[in-house]
Amino acid sequence: MSITLSDQDKSTLRTAAYGAVSLMAAAGAAGKPHKTAANGSIALGSATGLVGHVLAEYPKGKDLTGRSVAEIADRVLPALTAAMKLLKKQDPAEADNFRSTVLVAVETAQIHQGRPSPATAEMARKITTALDAAADSGTVPAAAAGQDRPELQKAIEEIVDSGFVGVSLRVNDELGEWAGSAGAAELGGSAKPPTNGHVRIGSNTKTFTATLVLQLVAEGKVGLDTPAADYLPELGLDERITVRMLLQHTSGVFNFSGEVNGDGTITPGIPIPYGTTGKEWMDNRLKTYRPQELVELALSKPARFEPGTGWSYSNTNYVLARLLIEKVTGRSVAEEMQRLILGPLGLSGTVVPDASPEIPEPYAHAYYRYEDAGEQKTIDITRQNPSWISSGGDMISTTQDLHTFISALMGGKLLPAPLLAEMCTPYPTGIPNMDYGLGVFVVNTDGGGTVISHNGAAVGHAALMYSTPDGSKTLTAALNCVDDADLSIATAFQIAQQRLVNEVFCGGQADPAQPTD
Repeated sequence: MSITLSDQDKSTLRTAAYGAVSLMAAAGAAGKPHKTAANGSIALGSATGLVGHVLAEYPKGKDLTGRSVAEIADRVLPALTAAMKLLKKQDPAEADNFRSTVLVAVETAQIHQGRPSPATAEMARKITTALDAAADSGTVPAAAAGQDRPELQKAIEEIVDSGFVGVSLRVNDELGEWAGSAGAAELGGSAKPPTNGHVRIGSNTKTFTATLVLQLVAEGKVGLDTPAADYLPELGLDERITVRMLLQHTSGVFNFSGEVNGDGTITPGIPIPYGTTGKEWMDNRLKTYRPQELVELALSKPARFEPGTGWSYSNTNYVLARLLIEKVTGRSVAEEMQRLILGPLGLSGTVVPDASPEIPEPYAHAYYRYEDAGEQKTIDITRQNPSWISSGGDMISTTQDLHTFISALMGGKLLPAPLLAEMCTPYPTGIPNMDYGLGVFVVNTDGGGTVISHNGAAVGHAALMYSTPDGSKTLTAALNCVDDADLSIATAFQIAQQRLVNEVFCGGQADPAQPTD
């Protein structure tokens, strides 16, 4: 049956979808999924008349006895996804409106609950995943095709031309939200990268981890200027190293992934994807490392400098931060991340994977090129065990979630004002126009402005995250590429950062490469 939607139909779909999600969330909060959530799950099927009936066969209440809220949410997902697909064909702009309406309902419900129940969090995850899959399954909406922001679409197409397989970009500024993609989701494919696909975000993980530590500071569980050894006495840390120094990279602790010395020589750590150990890493990319193992290796090496007397980017600092979080709270870093950041912000597309090599769909593929017996080979390494980098860069997210996170963080929704100020207080790094706070880079623009940032690379995947200090304007991006031991993509990555920052923040600043994993 062919359906033609009137403006009234479109409005009714939005209203019904909002009501469906709100009712199911209310059921999860009240612990009464059998009645209230049932009403929510049939809202699209009943409130929209003929359109709703065609979109999905709404369930009858008798089918729902004993079901959880998340299970009941499954019953409304076909209607949500069918509505998205139908709207994409008839009115792409309205498809964006519909998606935004549903996500606002999800976010509002979770905020009103304070600390959402696991059932509600799972419901939110399912709904968001379903909407994103539907949004990325067909023709890119007009807004995402760059018709309203041609300069942004042109920029990401040129970045693809510089050597990337694909790029997806999301910008939130005074003109509203724009999302678009260019290139391919996989080598040899014709489909573009999903505009809100999952990506390994590399060192953007550090901003999440630093925020989590500062939230524990706000709760009075951790002292920012307390020796880290007070919390982790079993490691034998230099007692002059404070928690602040870990987050600021001023501890002097050796980087377990290797160090470049002043004379250009390298002191190796564990096998990593770059340099002489690239093939070894590739062959063992599903190997699991324990965080303690990485720290013990680092502490067996001489310190770079006396604590607090210099700056050196070290992944070890953030694995120590992870161990501190887990020691102080008695819970895993994933559980604490869910409690304090992911849950409250509704970041259902963000994952703390620990040692799991999996990545949720949809995603653009990551690749690695290497030489084997004199022959160049390129393999898909989208599945990889991120435990080798741990909390230095193991997380997975989406451009939407990265925007929500950095905007909320800079907007004062995650930290008290004094701690946010501490986070953004720059410490000199020696990198031109770029200093470091606590888990963030503080970048000075040529025009005299400032942006707060952290970027990351994760072997075939990369992610950018920039914001004005008040969170009102953000740029987030996901890139997929063919990586190799020689970091051949590095120059193109630097240029991509500079190009996008100049386009969005209008500073025209040179944006040097930030250290990556």
